[in-house]
Amino acid sequence: MTAAVKGLQGQAPTENEQLIEWINDAVELFQPDQVVFADGSQEEWDRLAADLVEKGTLTKLNEEKRPNSFLARSHPSDVARVESRTFIASEIPEGAGPTNNWVAPDELKAEMTEHFRGSMKGRTMYVVPFCMGPISDPDPKLGVQLTDSAYVVMSMRIMTRMGQEALDKIGKDGDFVRCLHSVGAPLEEGQEDVAWPCNDTKYISQFPETKEIWSYGSGYGGNAILAKKCYALRIASVMAREEGWMAEHMLILKLIDPEGKAYHVTGAFPSACGKTNLAMITPTIPGWKAEVVGDDIAWLKLGDDGLYAVNPENGFFGVAPGTNYASNPNAMRSMEPGNTLFTNVALTDDGDVWWEGMDGETPEHLIDWQGNDWTPESTTPAAHPNSRYCVPITQCPSAAEEFDDWRGVKVDAILFGGRRPSTIPLVTEARDWNHGTMIGSLLASGQTAASLEAKVGSLRHDPMAMLPFIGYNVGDYIQNWIDRGEEGGDRMPSIFLVNWFRRGDDGRFLWPGFGENSRVLKWIVDRIEGRVEADETVAGNVARAEDLDLSGLDTPIEDVREALAVNPEEFAADFEEGKEYLGTLGDRVPQEIFDELEKSRSMI
Repeated sequence: MTAAVKGLQGQAPTENEQLIEWINDAVELFQPDQVVFADGSQEEWDRLAADLVEKGTLTKLNEEKRPNSFLARSHPSDVARVESRTFIASEIPEGAGPTNNWVAPDELKAEMTEHFRGSMKGRTMYVVPFCMGPISDPDPKLGVQLTDSAYVVMSMRIMTRMGQEALDKIGKDGDFVRCLHSVGAPLEEGQEDVAWPCNDTKYISQFPETKEIWSYGSGYGGNAILAKKCYALRIASVMAREEGWMAEHMLILKLIDPEGKAYHVTGAFPSACGKTNLAMITPTIPGWKAEVVGDDIAWLKLGDDGLYAVNPENGFFGVAPGTNYASNPNAMRSMEPGNTLFTNVALTDDGDVWWEGMDGETPEHLIDWQGNDWTPESTTPAAHPNSRYCVPITQCPSAAEEFDDWRGVKVDAILFGGRRPSTIPLVTEARDWNHGTMIGSLLASGQTAASLEAKVGSLRHDPMAMLPFIGYNVGDYIQNWIDRGEEGGDRMPSIFLVNWFRRGDDGRFLWPGFGENSRVLKWIVDRIEGRVEADETVAGNVARAEDLDLSGLDTPIEDVREALAVNPEEFAADFEEGKEYLGTLGDRVPQEIFDELEKSRSMI
């Protein structure tokens, strides 16, 4: 006889004893009014949405313009990831390494347990079973999130394979990653709720040895949708190291040449470096097509004939400002069918959404992301710089069917790219895997608004664009790259460094970017196929301007040459700074990285 779930309305849809026991322990701790298993159905979505509209958390958008779509406005203190309150609670401090915040797991659990105690009073605790990647995977990575946020349940329905089918996959004795989440806003008898419950005290905690995630105090994005960065990167990167694969902060792009041959590219870019735009690129070169397999996260595993990439997600959680029909038409079209959850964008008078950088005229009047009147004369942005759209990948017109294939796609090239006004050329091929790993380890970019504490504009190192997401010691993480390269040998893809943001002496961009980046992708394909030469430089093998397909482009070839220029003095300074940076990463950085750096410096 299966044990009963305390506070559950109706029959428990599972016979998994360890799951039920864990839920019951959580009920005792959180003390919710009731427990509801999320089934992932449309009926459930409609019910939750109606409840949240009534509460004032969501605003229903114009049904004709945005069917089945809603706008959420968060609390002004709860608008982004909070890196200073994100913890990797490994058994020993070296397990977390110098780039993570470490607290001893017992200490952190004791501290958080006191915050969790009674934190769901007056609320519903939702049980959200989910599957990372295609549900058809014979060896799936599963999870269950317990949460008191219906907004999170709705977001998880878009972002993961969630509900009854995932619960069936867990089955009677399946294992799963345990995710606890509370917004930390208990309701006493008769107390009125607020539109966006959260707590000034926040914790986003990962326990790598036990594969647990505990989050408290935030209802926003990656802090609360625990399948995203917490599981798909921080915990998965630990699993990957233990099991011999890679969990990376990468887009997965399928590129199809005029003959119909497909190539697959993954790419790691720090935030605000054009990653989502590249994932959904519309090539400007005649005959070339592109499809998106994933826009944010790639799980990379060695197969018999190469490295394969799977997208563990099921939707896009994209930054809204700057997204328009010129910069990213596929993202805009993904939202057209509706079924979209918007957060912290502006609301138009006719019930549509708006954000800075959207096509067309700026409306005369809006309600801004904080619920206030806004006009073009206002001095603050109408949409928060980190405002988001959350939409199913199936609605993207350029979605590749492989996004739902558990075997993944064979990777032909890995790209790294940052936002660098000087030094780094438009496109460079690494000399080999270890050189590419060095390039990725030293990836640097300007700061953005995706984290609350960023100083916008300052140069920030971001190894493999994974700095906030590595679930263990950064040196061991880089070692995992070296190890996978050694294991894969000539099965591994080529690695390239791109920089769409190089500026001329007068401060203007030398390269048009956006859809024109397909010209660089074509050169990368030509390089993989051995059709073009490259100049061997201290940076690596750099493209020649005349080998890029510039037909129909009104950018002068001189600008392209300047965008590809390698200045050895600038690289000497870059390498010096890079060596200093590696020194801050502790003593576990592989010797191979220093060897590659010395090799590059000796070429100056």
